[in-house]
Amino acid sequence: MINLQEPYICGKELGFIKQAIQQQHLSGAGYFTGQCERWLEAFTTCPRVLLTTSCTHALEIAAILMNIQPGDEIIMPSFTFVSSANAFVLRGAKVVFVDVHPDTMNINEALIEAAITKKTRGILVMHYAGVACEMDEIMAVAASHGLMVIEDAAQGMDAWYKGRHLGTIGHFGTLSFHATKNIQCGEGGALLINDNRFAERAEIIREKGTNRKAFFSGKVDKYSWVDIGSSYLLNEMTAAFLYAQFKDVKKVSKRRRMLWDYYYKLLVDKQAPHSYQLSEIPQVDRAHNGHLFFMFVQAKDRSDLIQFLKEEEIKAAFHYVPLHLSKYGKKVGQFIGEDHYTSSKSSALIRLPLYYNLKKTEIKKVVTAINKFYQTF
Repeated sequence: MINLQEPYICGKELGFIKQAIQQQHLSGAGYFTGQCERWLEAFTTCPRVLLTTSCTHALEIAAILMNIQPGDEIIMPSFTFVSSANAFVLRGAKVVFVDVHPDTMNINEALIEAAITKKTRGILVMHYAGVACEMDEIMAVAASHGLMVIEDAAQGMDAWYKGRHLGTIGHFGTLSFHATKNIQCGEGGALLINDNRFAERAEIIREKGTNRKAFFSGKVDKYSWVDIGSSYLLNEMTAAFLYAQFKDVKKVSKRRRMLWDYYYKLLVDKQAPHSYQLSEIPQVDRAHNGHLFFMFVQAKDRSDLIQFLKEEEIKAAFHYVPLHLSKYGKKVGQFIGEDHYTSSKSSALIRLPLYYNLKKTEIKKVVTAINKFYQTF
C-alpha cells in the first residue's frame, strides 16, 4: 500500500531524547526548547519564536494577545482547518469568510476589503499546501484599516514569499509540527511574534498566566498569577525530537519539491477539462515546500477515483470541508460575497501521496492508476 503520508524520521531523534532525559528536565522551557526557539528565530529571521504544544495553541495565544472580545470579527477563508476559526471563536469572535483563488485555494485578497466592518479586528490567512498568499496586498489592506494579520502557516515550514519565511510577514505567524507535516514531532507548533510589543505577554500566557520566566531570570523574587493563560508549553522530550528534525529541513524540502515536480511532469500533459486539472503555483516570487500535491477532478468522480486508487493499493483523500458549510460554522460565521470557488473547488480537490520516502516508481504507479481510471470512461 502506498500511504497518503508518512512521518519523516531523521534517525537522530532518540539520541537527543536520551540527552533530554539525562538532563533530568522533562517539562518545558528547558535546553531543547531554547535550542528549537533560537534555531527557528535564526532560520525564519523572526525576532521572537515560542515553541507550543500545537499550531492550534499558537493561534489561541495570538487571539489572546489581540485581546479579542465577544462581537469582534476576524476575516478568513472558509477553506481552512477548524483551528483557524476556533482560536477566535473561543474568545467570542464572529468569523467572516471570503472566497478563495481557484488555483491555490488561498484567500482572495481582492475580496477582503468588502468584508471589513467597524467590528473587524484582524485578517487570518492560511497558506494552503505551503504556497504563499498574496501578502503584499493583504498587508496593505490591513494597514489602511488598522487591522492585525495572522498567518496560519501550519503547512509552511521552509516556504517563502519574496525572500521572507511564511509566518514572518503578518503581526503573528503559526507553524505546525504535527506528524503529517514536513518536519514533525508528533504534536507541536510555534508562535512567530513579529511585533516585539507582544513578546513578553506571550511568554506569560504560555506559562499559564504566570511570570515564571521573570522569576527564573531573576527579575522577580517569586512568580505568581499575573494574566490569563494556559499550559501551552511543549515538553523537553518532544522538543528534543523536534530539534533533531530541524537539522534536516533543507534536505527534506529539497526532496519533497523534487517529488512534487515529478508528479507535475507526469500529469501536466494529461489534464483536460473532462478529467482533472492541476494546481498552479506562482513561481516568480515565492517558493513552496512540497507539502501537498493536489489536483482537481470532477466532483462527481472524486469518491470513485479515491475508491479506485484504494483498490490499486494507493491512499488518496480529499481535504477540508469548508467551514461555512458546517453546522457550527453557520452558527458563528458568515460568508461575505459570492461563493464562486470555495465550495465547488473543495468538493473537487483530491490529495495524492507525498512524503519524504516516497519513491519515483511509486509516483509512476499513482499516475498510471489515475490514467487507468479515466480510460474507463
